[in-house]
Amino acid sequence: MIEGEHAGLLIVDAQNDFCSGGALPVPDGDRAINALNRYIDDAVAHGATVYASRDWHPAVTRHFKPYGGPWPAHCVQRTDGACFHRGLRLPATAIVITKGESPDSPGYSAFEGQTPEGSLFLGDLQERGIRHLYVGGLATDYCVKHSVLDALSAGFQVTVLEDAIAGVDPEGSARAVIEMRERGAMCCAISTNQDGG
Repeated sequence: MIEGEHAGLLIVDAQNDFCSGGALPVPDGDRAINALNRYIDDAVAHGATVYASRDWHPAVTRHFKPYGGPWPAHCVQRTDGACFHRGLRLPATAIVITKGESPDSPGYSAFEGQTPEGSLFLGDLQERGIRHLYVGGLATDYCVKHSVLDALSAGFQVTVLEDAIAGVDPEGSARAVIEMRERGAMCCAISTNQDGG
């Protein structure tokens, strides 16, 4: 259960391009959306702050294959692919964390991003007195992992919501979960309704 004013829920990059039909679909990405919605409802009901990070890449960036990077173009600013998944039920109070805007940085971690007011994610968490961060989203082996490791490095208690994450590569995702555990993250599935959405 996500509970209390000192808890935050971070939804990582639940965007159209990372789900079925997108430019860089993550296997089982759509399944994670249903679980994320249950955690959102739980967070809102118990007074936790909800954050949603998003990739917001420029059209020309070293992150993309045409410019020397590892990935096809995805989550380009102001495109449908960069929008949050249509099925994601974000509350009006959710705080959007925008990352990946620099053409020279991939922006894997939410801790590289900022709020609409221009505050760094870390600063906003500290200002709200959040000490425990629950994390779900896409993709396990990249943006989820980097966000979790940065949260741990910053001194937060972190719970990875295993039923609300999905990765690009099964082996890489398994290694990412091991690394997050070894660094101190708790990994569990605390949502009870596995069929809803």
